[in-house]
Amino acid sequence: MAPNQLLNLIMNDSEFSDPDDELEIFQAVAMYESERDSSSSRNRHTLINRNTFGAQNRLFDDYFVESPVFPLHYFQRRFQMSHSLFLRIHNAVKAHEPYFIEKRNVAGKLGLSSLQKMTIAFRMLAYGAPADFVDEYVRIGATTALKSLRRFLRAVIEVYSKEYLRSPNAADVARLLAVGELRGFPGMLGSLDCMHWEWKNCPAAWQGMYTGHAHKPTIILEAVASYDLWIWYANFGLPRVS
Repeated sequence: MAPNQLLNLIMNDSEFSDPDDELEIFQAVAMYESERDSSSSRNRHTLINRNTFGAQNRLFDDYFVESPVFPLHYFQRRFQMSHSLFLRIHNAVKAHEPYFIEKRNVAGKLGLSSLQKMTIAFRMLAYGAPADFVDEYVRIGATTALKSLRRFLRAVIEVYSKEYLRSPNAADVARLLAVGELRGFPGMLGSLDCMHWEWKNCPAAWQGMYTGHAHKPTIILEAVASYDLWIWYANFGLPRVS
């Protein structure tokens, strides 16, 4: 029953004829209405003017002009890759995925740039950060950041999978064997290594099978990499090998 209906019902009841009772009822209903309005206000979407154009200019001046604010080694540390590699991926993804082309809205205002969208994607991947990790700097909300990340990942796979997610061909094998023999390891394609990958959300029923000397659930990640850092094989190990 709505508060105003309840109020009418009570006020028309002969048992509530005392003026003090009426005052208390009015106060209770008024308090209820105030709390409800306050709750609705909190849940209402807040429109934030992020000044995305200013953020784009700041990002460009910091890293992408001829004489940027931060030198190249700052870029490599913060983006976890070289400046030239970033631009190569950026240009390939932008040419492949129209989502990253800067557009104007119905009011003629420019939207987010490809540098802004890809910067948030790279930072989230490099640091495992939440969607609003660099909202204050890049000025992208969490929803748009997640959309940019998904579009970026899909574009990278579509652009590079044929080259970098393939099995070695005859030319690759011959080259790797020649390098291995030159280094004193004939017949070697690459170096096998492994690491313990912590399984934070391992189901409780499985934790015993995946817990070893690390005293917490881990999965063994095996990989074969060649001298030029290509990973030719990767596999997560079976239970009880940790």
